[in-house]
Amino acid sequence: MKIRYFAWVRERVGRGEEEIALPETVKTVADVVAFLKTQGAEYETAFENEKIVRAALDRVHVKSDTPLANAGEIAFFPPMTGG
Repeated sequence: MKIRYFAWVRERVGRGEEEIALPETVKTVADVVAFLKTQGAEYETAFENEKIVRAALDRVHVKSDTPLANAGEIAFFPPMTGG
């Protein structure tokens, strides 16, 4: 799956995107986050407060309990503010 990171999530992970073969046990957005947090300190730091990191599957904003289904891309980004 292609994983994209934006803003300070990208800065903490140290890359803008990557391709990762997720284990079959990873079924939801929350599962992706849990898996990523096992991949190194940079991921642990990026997702230390999971509740504020937002996600999108194939460019559609979703909640953490959303199934991955057949999505080709997941993106993570901090909350956005208007102005």
